Amino acid sequence: MTPPLLVFMGVAALLTLTPGADTLLVMRNVLARGRRAGLLTTGGISAGIFIHATLSALGVSLLLAREASAFEAVRLAGAGYLIFLGAQSLWRLRRSEAGAATPGPGPGRPGSRSFVEGLLTNLLNPKVAIFYLAFLPQFVGVTDVVFLKSVLLAAIHVGMGVVWLSLVSVFVATLRSFIERRRVRRTLEGVTGAVLVALGLRLALERR
Repeated sequence: MTPPLLVFMGVAALLTLTPGADTLLVMRNVLARGRRAGLLTTGGISAGIFIHATLSALGVSLLLAREASAFEAVRLAGAGYLIFLGAQSLWRLRRSEAGAATPGPGPGRPGSRSFVEGLLTNLLNPKVAIFYLAFLPQFVGVTDVVFLKSVLLAAIHVGMGVVWLSLVSVFVATLRSFIERRRVRRTLEGVTGAVLVALGLRLALERR
């Protein structure tokens, strides 16, 4: 294993383990719908990241970075979606406090919803595209086939994310009996929703 690859894996691991919107979304969906929902959310997140990385390797993301109006449109859509997901959690919390039944995991709730939420959270975040445009080229050598090496590096990063977020899903699901206590659940639901809204607002107000 070459030193540049080791450096890449180290940096990618640190980025993966740093809590962010992806981790919060997985936790939110495990709390609301169960472990399977967390794993499906992980799959959607991973698919979104890999699509961004592939587009970056093909040069498509460069067009997004250069076209201000397209970048802003995607950024605002992503911010709005994060705010929407956070607001959903806060609304669920309010209904719970009012004594209304909150929907839990069940046969009537399609599992694809969790996958789509994970996918859109990443696809609608242009910062992911910009990150790959800036990050991957540093680890592609002059003798490498750029597209293949970029996709390989992205696959390594995505693989780390799958492992980490799957562990988060299993861990949160394992503690669900404790989390289901009313006070604990309300606190986690409220914090998760508020932070997702805050991340959405930050993305919306952020300057390029």
